Amino acid sequence: MTPSGSALVAGVGPEQGLGAALARCFAKNGLHVFISGRSEDKLHHVASTIQQSGGNVTSIAADITVENSVRSLFDQIRARGDIIQVAAYNVDSNIPSPFLETSAEAYTTLWQQNCLGAFLFAQHLMAIMQAQKQGTVFFTGATASLRARPPFTAFAAAKAGLRALAQGLAREFSPQGIHVVHTVIDGVINGERARRQFPDYVKAKGADGLLELEAIVQTYWAIHLQPRSAWTHELDLRPYKETF
Repeated sequence: MTPSGSALVAGVGPEQGLGAALARCFAKNGLHVFISGRSEDKLHHVASTIQQSGGNVTSIAADITVENSVRSLFDQIRARGDIIQVAAYNVDSNIPSPFLETSAEAYTTLWQQNCLGAFLFAQHLMAIMQAQKQGTVFFTGATASLRARPPFTAFAAAKAGLRALAQGLAREFSPQGIHVVHTVIDGVINGERARRQFPDYVKAKGADGLLELEAIVQTYWAIHLQPRSAWTHELDLRPYKETF
């Protein structure tokens, strides 16, 4: 399949993670995919799996919370000269901690990943998409984007900030042809991180009790293809047995 433009996924980690799954989806649909993350080893592994399936990919190690690193990332993307059809900001980590035990360092780290990084990412991306007069950008949120519960108060504050950024971008740039989407992942993703960190929980959830990666990326792609007369800005995804 001949690439008809590029895609960008920031926050690519393990092969069985949402960032890698989105990259595979975008490549499968004919786009040259730029993947970015902090671990060169993980990026190279994901890139090799995409190439083995016939996809086109460029991996760029970058710290999305550092301005010069983000600038370098986008300089390399601009050098290719493609239309960026779709991008995803998928950077975060969850640091559970009772409020009185939450350090300023942990709070700042969560804010940097979810808010500062998204801000730096969006400033470069929106400038490109504004010139193109088109493009879709996804910001991956969480249950905590909508409500704060202990011991995830710091994480919720960061995710709420990310949601606010996405809302502001949508209101400013949607009339210019840029589709800004905030996705609330309301549940646990069946990926490497969950299986490594809390295997008993994963087992207890049973069949279809976790969000499957392929099911999530199918929804992302369907939203990317929406006609602009009926765009989705925010949606939530959860397993059928998840309480909400």
